[in-house]
Amino acid sequence: MSKVDIVFLNNKAMEELGVLDMEACIRDVERVYVINQTGDIIAPGKCVMRWGKTTEDENTLGRINAMPGYIGGEYDMAGIKWIGSGPQNYKKGLPRASVTMVLNDPDTKLPVCIADGTAVSTMRTGASGGVAIKLLAKSDASTMLICGAGAQAPTQLAAALLGRPSIKKLYVYDIILANAERFAAATREKYPELEVIPTMDVEAATRDSDIIDCVTLASEPFIKGEWLKKGALVMNMADYEVDYECVRRASKICVDYWDNIKHRMISTVAFMWRDGLIKDSDIHAELGEILNGTKSPRENDDEIIYFNAVGAGILDIAITARCYRDAKAQGKGITLPYWE
Repeated sequence: MSKVDIVFLNNKAMEELGVLDMEACIRDVERVYVINQTGDIIAPGKCVMRWGKTTEDENTLGRINAMPGYIGGEYDMAGIKWIGSGPQNYKKGLPRASVTMVLNDPDTKLPVCIADGTAVSTMRTGASGGVAIKLLAKSDASTMLICGAGAQAPTQLAAALLGRPSIKKLYVYDIILANAERFAAATREKYPELEVIPTMDVEAATRDSDIIDCVTLASEPFIKGEWLKKGALVMNMADYEVDYECVRRASKICVDYWDNIKHRMISTVAFMWRDGLIKDSDIHAELGEILNGTKSPRENDDEIIYFNAVGAGILDIAITARCYRDAKAQGKGITLPYWE
């Protein structure tokens, strides 16, 4: 039997290999969306192992998701994302999400890399938001609201500022004001040119914002469609965060992966489809269709646009594959004998 090695990349190694480079992550995410449209992927879908019986239970007790896939093109890599979400971990001083990535050679099917994917997950979700903003936000968007001051907030903001450098004012809303204030303080230090306003008045912030970016664990909507001004982009990046009126008022309904959204069934637009209030034909575009030119992005600054993202394991596999190949080229990581 031939000797087989496997490369282990911990969080520090992944950082050294550029996992925190948002521009690189946005390029990866854009490429995955485009490759997805060509069909050069295998995406069996997300397997969700929930604790409890309801969405509310899941958001308290947690879950572990398995997301296998293969991404072709220049990545040509198979693998799986294994992500645990422990909402009570903060009581133990631990992060809510922990991610293990396993990459498999698409030819031999043998594992070639085990990597910490915690930063991969937050970066690719931020990058997805950044791609949506680049394609769907007003050209001169200047005011943004981020709802949820957790792990996703910094990456959503970093990507947003790349997609719309015109952003000058940021509202931060969280159900715990101290969290919003903590994020605001860190943001002012990192982006001193940005006006940052922690707030509990989500209605006033929504009415003033060109971009409303929701990254929360909400099980009931807290953003109302009647608050959206002309030209607003409302981003439903997680659960049941915005009401049905946000979708009804939208000139365009855009998504990342429509089939995955229907399968996951946790977001506003998924519930509306389930209840027969919208049809498949009401979805204007997946991001990949806009990127490859078959569907239109924002067409004027008066359109209200709704965007929902659910994600896919192939996004994480692509970013991890980039880091793994750089590790091989640079001799980084820990090489372990898998078969001897």
